Amino acid sequence: MQWQALTSLTEWQSILAASETTTQVVFKHSTRCSISSMALSRLERSAQPSNATFHLLDLIKHRDVSNAIAEDLQVYHESPQVIVIKDRTCVYDESHMAIQMDEIITQL
Repeated sequence: MQWQALTSLTEWQSILAASETTTQVVFKHSTRCSISSMALSRLERSAQPSNATFHLLDLIKHRDVSNAIAEDLQVYHESPQVIVIKDRTCVYDESHMAIQMDEIITQL
């Protein structure tokens, strides 16, 4: 699994713009949460689809970015959470143990 780190509001705005041409996937990860670590591990053991870009947000360090995502996409904040973005719109979000690569792939 190849993640692109999401660490700033500027990067978040670039991801939104990129979603107009390529599906973007953001995984909001809490480094303090064992469920988040398990969900991340499960995703990392899966084959990464080539038709989307995957971003990893450490929401403990970058809570401002997490808040901007929730506000911009009108998505309730959860942790862990995966969000699939197309054309600047959230087309899928899931949290906790319901995060599955198979479900993400069906949204691509």
